[in-house]
Amino acid sequence: MTPASAAACCACRRCPDTEHEFGNLAVGYYDRRMSALLTQRTSRAFAILAAGIALLSLPAAAQTNYFTDWPVGTSPQEVGKRVAEHFVTTPHADPKHIVYQEVCTWYGALTFAQLSGDKDLSAKLIRRFDPLMTPTGADLIGKERHVDFTVFGTVPLELYLQTKDPKYLDLGKSFPDRQWESPTPDGLTSETRFWIDDMYMITTVEVQAYRATGEMKYLDRASLEMVAYLEKLQQPNGLFYHAPDAPFFWGRGNGWVAAGMTELLRSLPANHPRRARILEAYRKMMHTLLGYQSSDGMWRQLIDHPEAWPESSSTGMFTFAMITGVKNGWLDPATYGPAARKGWLALVGYIDQNADVTSVCEGTGRNNNLDYYLARARRTGDFHGQAPVLWCASALLR
Repeated sequence: MTPASAAACCACRRCPDTEHEFGNLAVGYYDRRMSALLTQRTSRAFAILAAGIALLSLPAAAQTNYFTDWPVGTSPQEVGKRVAEHFVTTPHADPKHIVYQEVCTWYGALTFAQLSGDKDLSAKLIRRFDPLMTPTGADLIGKERHVDFTVFGTVPLELYLQTKDPKYLDLGKSFPDRQWESPTPDGLTSETRFWIDDMYMITTVEVQAYRATGEMKYLDRASLEMVAYLEKLQQPNGLFYHAPDAPFFWGRGNGWVAAGMTELLRSLPANHPRRARILEAYRKMMHTLLGYQSSDGMWRQLIDHPEAWPESSSTGMFTFAMITGVKNGWLDPATYGPAARKGWLALVGYIDQNADVTSVCEGTGRNNNLDYYLARARRTGDFHGQAPVLWCASALLR
């Protein structure tokens, strides 16, 4: 299936579930066909073709576990290894400071390395970080009190979780602690700005601090912030405007929300007073996203606009949220398992021969203009796209 035919297929916005449309296809034929195509990934044409073939994901009646029996070249072990090793050798995205999208990719690479038992990869990722612990390297760590810089703490906190070296804990914990030094009268961080991106940036570093210390105050902060954003930004259909003055369902913006709720729910205790509210919002969002997934497994730059182009970073984030939801029992496996599998296989088709993710929306500020979102440039190898691939690979291995 070509991109043009895929677009035509999903022009109705709500195509039938792939497992019903292709229910009579033999599983063995699918896997052999997918394997043959992916071994020929020598050009962008083959990557697009692989994404189209990915819609032939296994029907529900043919399997009980949607996250095994991967065609050659598409397993989380293979894909995660390629993308993580590529990250190790990729220069910093910004020579002046470590940017949030690099932080998110680093975090994903670290969790993948640990979950796959790849100690050599873990050592490489630590060596990439340790120069930042020197006086000269520390200049690359953003000092501004802003969500895009505070999320940096996620990486040293993950390093502490994996190594138990207190130097990483001291550095990492300083970011979530300073985030709440001067809270608002409502108890929110002063970094609150009610952009949906924040629902990942603010909450994940707090969740990581809880995982590293066991102190419940970090989850209380993250859940308070999450609920405040849910009340202000979630729309009746379950999706989120980019901001109150930017009434568009931007793909990656909604991806940040989905990933942020997913990370928080992974650690929030069942008896926490805000868990039910957050889980309700998560399920409502996943239900609506299910209807907007294209027949090729992708979601679009603007979720509810069929004329918008298929976008890889949002697809990766939504797929991560669904994989995790199915594995943790938050979502019905028979409904969301096929969608998550289809999303993963589609995403793999957008990784080129250099392990760079293609069709990644460029960095996007809020704007009250439809054409602004539709005209955003597509990037290749942007960390915004590399990160969710590693999150998905990690989720599949958990």
